[in-house]
Amino acid sequence: MGTKMSPNIALVTTPTRLAGLLAKFGTKGSARFRIQSARSTYLSENASAAAVVDADADFEEYVDEDQHYAAAVKRIRGDLEGLGYPVVPVARNYISNFYFGMTEAVVVVGPDGLVANTAKYAGDIPIIGVNPMPDRFDGVLLPFQVDDIRKIVRQTLAGRSSVRRVTLGDVTLSDGQSMLAFNDFFIGRSSHVSSRYILYSGNQSETHSSSGVIVSTGAGSTGWLSSVYHMTCGVGRTLGHQSISPPKIPWDTDALCWVVREPFLSRSSQVEMVMGEIRDGIPLRLESLMTEGGVIFSDGIESDYLVFNSGTIAEFQIAKTQSKLVV
Repeated sequence: MGTKMSPNIALVTTPTRLAGLLAKFGTKGSARFRIQSARSTYLSENASAAAVVDADADFEEYVDEDQHYAAAVKRIRGDLEGLGYPVVPVARNYISNFYFGMTEAVVVVGPDGLVANTAKYAGDIPIIGVNPMPDRFDGVLLPFQVDDIRKIVRQTLAGRSSVRRVTLGDVTLSDGQSMLAFNDFFIGRSSHVSSRYILYSGNQSETHSSSGVIVSTGAGSTGWLSSVYHMTCGVGRTLGHQSISPPKIPWDTDALCWVVREPFLSRSSQVEMVMGEIRDGIPLRLESLMTEGGVIFSDGIESDYLVFNSGTIAEFQIAKTQSKLVV
């Protein structure tokens, strides 16, 4: 028989940069030496002494960051104890495998991207983002400080906290595989070569050769989507055309926005359908024409992807469940 879980509070954390270095090099001494060696080799011999000093300072920053993060996690876990629920630690690499069905609240200890990654798996369970290092993390998705945590979790468990609802994106492949996005999806080739596909929206379709497609949520509209707009506006201004502003999409709106990156016009590819919206009853469908290397990933996590090669059709629509961020 499997272990029966009781209602709990999930405490989501991420490895620090120092932890990543230790996993790769084994010890602090080895990690420090590798950083110093790389810096010294890169710069000229006359500057190498200064480079070692700079590398030492960089490494000490890694150590300081690790210590601050560990102290914040320890403090938060201690404050969560005694609220009537067991605290279950969840490392970033195991979020996708964690069962949130018995979780009453999810506490995420920054950075911001960890909240976005967690939201895809937590369903409608309230997510509380904590900024453990305000001097290092922007905190757009981390409205609370370490000192706030016990009070805000208690309010959340009692149903008295304010929440911000966030519309997610959903993609389902023709073989049944699916994925959610908090910010955006990328659809295209895994390398820097042209992506080929047929795009279907409404009653229209086009064959494309491009650098891929971005499907963005409201939460992601200030990220990758905005960069496409800034590029387009910059080119337009250079050519003397009127500038346009990136769209401001509310986080809870029932719509997603899609754009085609660098569409190429040829005898076999068109460039008329380069932007549009996804709404209820109006999905976006893409049919892959790529024999290999086609991928779909969300929120910039390239290692977690769906294979999108020839014979696969992907349908993008609004997810049925919104995320709930405590604010």
